[in-house]
Amino acid sequence: MPHRIDLEQLCAERGLRITEQRRVIARVLSEADDHPDVELLHQRAATIDPRISIATVYRTVRLFEEAGILDRHDFGDGRARYEAAPEAHHDHLIDVETGKVIEFVDPELEALQKQIAEKLGYRLVDHRMELYGVRADRRG
Repeated sequence: MPHRIDLEQLCAERGLRITEQRRVIARVLSEADDHPDVELLHQRAATIDPRISIATVYRTVRLFEEAGILDRHDFGDGRARYEAAPEAHHDHLIDVETGKVIEFVDPELEALQKQIAEKLGYRLVDHRMELYGVRADRRG
């Protein structure tokens, strides 16, 4: 798991006004070990500040996403899920049965993707990889 990213600090660096409710949402996102959706973010934020509405959470994640400090993912479950924009690139493996998301880095895979882009006449500037699977030790 990549180290935690301080979204509140990133907001300050990007010149975003940080209200108390945004601070709470930023803290919840910074402390998340998973990739929560808006509803889960709202539940977690509301335990800290019950006045935070789901509309505030939606507006805040959109603002953070537009500022480039939050990444939005669609892991095929119909819900947009979020994580602090990582400083270091990583990919995701999604367990389709449990919804668990595993972050990983594979230097060989990164090199292969770069080679493929070059073979096709491109210089790779960014990519996103999501693998979907079931446990190999599962019977059936």
